[in-house]
Amino acid sequence: MKIISSIQELRDALSIYRKEGKTIGLVPTMGALHSGHASLIDASVSKTDVTVVSVFVNPIQFGKNEDLDKYPRCLDKDAELAEAHGASFIFAPSAQEMYPDGEPETFVRNKPLENQYCGAYRPGHFRGVLTVVAKLFLITLPDFAFFGEKDYQQVFLIEQMVKTLNFPVQIVRCPIIREESGLALSSRNAYLSEEERQNALSIYKGLLAAKAAFAKGERSETKLRNLVIQSILLQRGTVQYVEIVSAKTLEKQVGHLHDEKLVVLVASFFGKTRLIDNMELT
Repeated sequence: MKIISSIQELRDALSIYRKEGKTIGLVPTMGALHSGHASLIDASVSKTDVTVVSVFVNPIQFGKNEDLDKYPRCLDKDAELAEAHGASFIFAPSAQEMYPDGEPETFVRNKPLENQYCGAYRPGHFRGVLTVVAKLFLITLPDFAFFGEKDYQQVFLIEQMVKTLNFPVQIVRCPIIREESGLALSSRNAYLSEEERQNALSIYKGLLAAKAAFAKGERSETKLRNLVIQSILLQRGTVQYVEIVSAKTLEKQVGHLHDEKLVVLVASFFGKTRLIDNMELT
């Protein structure tokens, strides 16, 4: 496995494989890799000939009061994990390499959805995500790109971008990887104290309760949301939002729910750590 920090060097390296008819998989990450990221790398390695793992803490998707400076950076450990799982390249550019003129003037946006759910509390976040992912697609020209479903709104918006802008890449959704306890794996879990980690299990328990109630016939959006909310509040969590949305459109569902594919989206705080999770009801 080779670590590359130059856009042109990566393009040159991948062009050789492309000329040989090799398929290329991209796993975009911000580093601090864990078993969830490893599952994405495994999926790419099994489906493609060459796997590129990008490790880039993207400054334009962080707000003014967010944890850009504190976000964990551990490229050596990330490289060990990526290599152990069969990655061919790590692409680890600097901010200067990706944005040589500073914050870009041109952004990729999804105005109808970028300010809903997570976007309502993180202004500018999704335009930063879509812009950097578009850049990574243009740099690597992958056949497949692999994203985890824990960031449900993110992968939905990326799929919409690919469709709208005709990117020649197939998005592969990969399931949420959880600890044995049920807590969704996240780089931010490292910020949790042991007590907060135990309390955060209430997110998963609340989602399971809502899913079970839906399976038994409960169709009140309010009652199902409250099962999740109360589970979190009972363990001293702070609820940012709990919403039930259509998996097809990401439109918020209210009142009496119908038997279409629905997803519960959650964002909450335990201590100062913001966690997100989701679960399909159907």
